[in-house]
Amino acid sequence: MVNLEQVRMLESKVTRMLEYVRKLTDENKKLKETLDSYEKRTGELEILFQRFKDDQGRIEDGILSALDLLNQFEDAVDNKLTGSGISAKAAQVKTSPAEAREQNPEEKQIIEEKQIIEEKPSPLDIDILDDDSIETLSSAELDIF
Repeated sequence: MVNLEQVRMLESKVTRMLEYVRKLTDENKKLKETLDSYEKRTGELEILFQRFKDDQGRIEDGILSALDLLNQFEDAVDNKLTGSGISAKAAQVKTSPAEAREQNPEEKQIIEEKQIIEEKPSPLDIDILDDDSIETLSSAELDIF
C-alpha cells in the first residue's frame, strides 16, 4: 500500500521535474531566437560579401583596362621614338580569335583596335617612315592627307 509520505515525495519530484522542463523550454526558446537573429545577420553578411566580390571584380577589370591602355600608350611612344613602325611588343599583343572570345567585350574591342593599328600605319607613323617605305604604301592609304 502507498502511504502519504510516498505520495508527497512523488508530488515534489513531479513539481521539480515540471520546473526543470519549463526552464529548458524557456532556454530553448531563447536559443531559437538567438539562432534566428544569427541566421538573419549571416544572410545580410552574405549579401554584403557578394556585393564586395562583384565590386572587387569590377575594380580589377578597371585596373587591367587602365594598364592595357598604358601599355598601348607606351607602345605608341616607343614606336614613335624608335621609328620602327610596329614594335615587337605590339606584335606580341596579338591574340587568336579563340582567346578573344574568352575575353570580355572591352578587351575584344581593344584587341581589334590594336590589330587594325598593326595592319595599317597611322598618320602619325607616316613621318617616321623612310622614302622606300612610303613608296610601298598604296595610294588609298595616303588619301588621308
